[in-house]
Amino acid sequence: MKPIDRYHKWVQWSEEDEVYIGHCPDLITGIHGDDPIAVYEQLCETVQDVIDHYESEGKPLPDPRTKPMQEVA
Repeated sequence: MKPIDRYHKWVQWSEEDEVYIGHCPDLITGIHGDDPIAVYEQLCETVQDVIDHYESEGKPLPDPRTKPMQEVA
């Protein structure tokens, strides 16, 4: 598994801001725009940039804490 795949990422509409907002709370916040697909692509690129920075500095990546909800039987 690639490091980026360990982190939960999602895009949702913000009524308050009237834009789509990309989330990856374990690493970054603040990606936003009018096109949800473009926001997700930018979110993934930014998360990868953060991961690359950690690796170039020789720092360990933070443990992922945010997990998608799981169905309960």
